[in-house]
Amino acid sequence: MRTPFLFAALALCLGCGIKRIPQTILDKLPYEAKIELLESENDLALAVDRLDEARAEVNRTRDQIRRAKDRYSAAKSEVSAAQDQLSREVAELAVLEADARVEWLRARQRVNVREETLADQALTCAMARYEETRLAAARKAKLEGSEDYDPARFKQQVADCDAEYTALKEKLKETNTEAEGVRAEWEKARAALAKKTFDARASPFVE
Repeated sequence: MRTPFLFAALALCLGCGIKRIPQTILDKLPYEAKIELLESENDLALAVDRLDEARAEVNRTRDQIRRAKDRYSAAKSEVSAAQDQLSREVAELAVLEADARVEWLRARQRVNVREETLADQALTCAMARYEETRLAAARKAKLEGSEDYDPARFKQQVADCDAEYTALKEKLKETNTEAEGVRAEWEKARAALAKKTFDARASPFVE
């Protein structure tokens, strides 16, 4: 049994509204029945990992936005400090590129937040499937108290969770499409700056 992952999943899924089978019913589950739960436990572990990574990406992009704002402020200072026409033109292009970079990162962060929400829902669904599997194992083993839980209700909560996941996935697609449009604008600004400076002032990487 992957206890650490299960504890992590339970902690992350607090308040997710999933109906659970009391552990007191499952304490006498035979070993061979516990083996049948491994696939569901593995799915839970993967769901926890995906949610952790999604949250980490939100934090990484938040730092990138902060650095991009600093870059924008520095570019604006260059405009004021420019002492010739060429320097001013380069500085003004740098301001446009930096501003477009910030907007792209903000758009990407909206995607990240959607992905975090989707990963959170995926964990909820994995938990719902896990509970459905646990109930099936308990009833198969004829554990006392398991007959009080209706399998149809557990199956329905999986179906409801999957439906919500599908809806969230569609919203993510929309946000991705919007973000790609913003990225295209940043790419145009970056290309203009690169052309003016012979590639010296436009990193292809989002910093």
